[in-house]
Amino acid sequence: MNIHTGKADSAVLHHPAMTDQVGLGLERLMAFRNDLIEVDHALRDMTEQVGQSAAKVLERHRKELQDFEPTITVLGQVKAGKTELVSAMAGWADLLPSDVNPWTSVVTSLHLRPSMDVSDTAARFRFLSDKEWDRLLTKGGRMGELSRRSGAESELRKIVEQVEMVRARARKRLGKKFEMLIGQEHEYGYFDKNLLEKYICLGDDYIEDDQDLDQGRFAEILRSADLFLGSRHIPCNLCIRDTPGVNDTFMMREQITLQAVRESRLCLVTLSASQALTSVDMGLIRLISNLKSRDIIIFVNRIDELSNPSEQIPEIERSIRETLRAKQAPEGIRILFGSAAWAKAALSGDIETMSGGSARALLDLAETSSETLKSLEDPDAIVWNLSGLPELYRCLSDRIVEGLGEPLLRKVCEAAITIATSQSAVDKIRIETVGHDLSPQRAMGAFDDLARQRREQFSKALYDAVADYNARTDRAHQQFIDRATQSLISHLERYGPLAGWKYDPTGLRVLVRSGYSVFSKRVQSLTKAHTSDSLVGIAELYSSLFGEAVEGIQLSLPEPPDIPPPVSIGQTIALDFNDGWWMSWWKRLRGYDAFAKQFHDLIVAETEDFLYQLKSVQTDEVRGLALSVLDTFFEDQMHILSEILSGSVSHDEMRDLLSAEGLSSRDANFEPLLKILRSHTDAKGAHDAGRGFG
Repeated sequence: MNIHTGKADSAVLHHPAMTDQVGLGLERLMAFRNDLIEVDHALRDMTEQVGQSAAKVLERHRKELQDFEPTITVLGQVKAGKTELVSAMAGWADLLPSDVNPWTSVVTSLHLRPSMDVSDTAARFRFLSDKEWDRLLTKGGRMGELSRRSGAESELRKIVEQVEMVRARARKRLGKKFEMLIGQEHEYGYFDKNLLEKYICLGDDYIEDDQDLDQGRFAEILRSADLFLGSRHIPCNLCIRDTPGVNDTFMMREQITLQAVRESRLCLVTLSASQALTSVDMGLIRLISNLKSRDIIIFVNRIDELSNPSEQIPEIERSIRETLRAKQAPEGIRILFGSAAWAKAALSGDIETMSGGSARALLDLAETSSETLKSLEDPDAIVWNLSGLPELYRCLSDRIVEGLGEPLLRKVCEAAITIATSQSAVDKIRIETVGHDLSPQRAMGAFDDLARQRREQFSKALYDAVADYNARTDRAHQQFIDRATQSLISHLERYGPLAGWKYDPTGLRVLVRSGYSVFSKRVQSLTKAHTSDSLVGIAELYSSLFGEAVEGIQLSLPEPPDIPPPVSIGQTIALDFNDGWWMSWWKRLRGYDAFAKQFHDLIVAETEDFLYQLKSVQTDEVRGLALSVLDTFFEDQMHILSEILSGSVSHDEMRDLLSAEGLSSRDANFEPLLKILRSHTDAKGAHDAGRGFG
């Protein structure tokens, strides 16, 4: 790892000219930030009044709140204005390079931190490892694997030639440094435009001896880029992830995009208003069709290029919605319209330099805007509002708070309430057991037995659920193979071997998606049932060990896991057999039946990775999430039990600590903290989930 802490003169980031309007739309996120701070302070105060074991649990939950960083993954074609939009969302006119060719196989994650110091920046760049290069060069990535399995040698050659070209260009640029950089990281205590162009932008394909090699020096071998900076208008930690353009020429783009979507709960799909939906956009829609509608926002960019946006925008929206319905995308996806170019002009205070067409489009839209907007006297503020960024912020804020923030707060507060209400039981038990022989070993042994039994039962139930899902997926897969094979045979019998043939795998995706939906609901139901049984078991254990002394402890039932969407369902299944290889192959076989057998095996190989991702990778992730809910529950309860059994103070100290005055003081201190925590839990959910003794 190379760490550079120096700051270049050009590293200073200047705050945008317009400052009073740039936070519009983030009001709900600001309110949520205040909630985070309030709960964090309550947990901090509570930590000072509980024992060491309980304090560890509270500190862990405080870290959860402090590390909260929702991620927005931005998807779209090259030239759809993604990078310009990401810069505008961060509040800078030209933060990321957009006037040069982007290195479209690099995911750039922009980590925003609330700070008045806009020059508080850092950067981390990760390079491809030997293993990743080997996979690219020997197989051409997953697309190359598919080409090799199908026998499409011509396609595989194109992929390998492309990767070899990239590698050769990198070697020419870097010389001996090429091997030294593989698998390494570079970290900087700053970043500026020059640094970004060096790492995440492509240089020219043809390099002259006297050419400046700084731009694009490392782009060919870079795996990812993480940029960190302070932001005056972003109220809480936020990550905006700029992904490769899905219509670039590098064959690894789909897997890079799939991974980025898999790691994010919010996807911002960027389309261009001046272009009709292309086959690439269709691929994007296929990809997002496996997500929930509230996890998707479509931003139609570049309305500044429309001749009459006030009339054209409704037409474009109708067309997009028709396409979404035809492609079976989830209903209710929010579609917004705007212009990153207008946002950039407003942020830089440079609206006078707009082109004539852009200015006319702006005036056209302004004529149909609200009276409130028309009443604004600041031209930059009017342009900022018409750019669509405030409405985009508002939509993102709602999604973040409702889908990510509030569930996290509720979970943390319920756990803290359990700890707070356990303290009175701790006091009672310590009073009643002073001078008596209560065996901690017996209590902890009984707890460990209960935790082990419940986890084994839950693990077995999850294993059965996965087995049933995999069996259903296998049946859908076999039906798909049978239908595809029969389709090919019918095609050959009707048209002969010289006509091209292809088969749409949509049916397979629909069946697998339906099976995954059933599997997801089953896992959540199993999680609720087994955590509920575990909670009852804990209650019975406490009662058997301590009797009435534990009356009043409130235990909260943990929430089931949020099941990740099966993004892999949208990955490409290469079944377009228009290449000449299959015609020549058929000629070497005798009869359609022989060819059908070979073709059956070929389709099995084509869909091997598709099934592996869904049956192994996806289910392993789901099982891990479900088990972690139960494991975390038992871990928290273990700390509470340890607190009850603690005997770290002497007999006299215990009596002083648990005097009437001491107990009253602690109860008085806990009461306002409990009031804060309960205000952030869902009243009905807390009532249904909370269980008490006695």
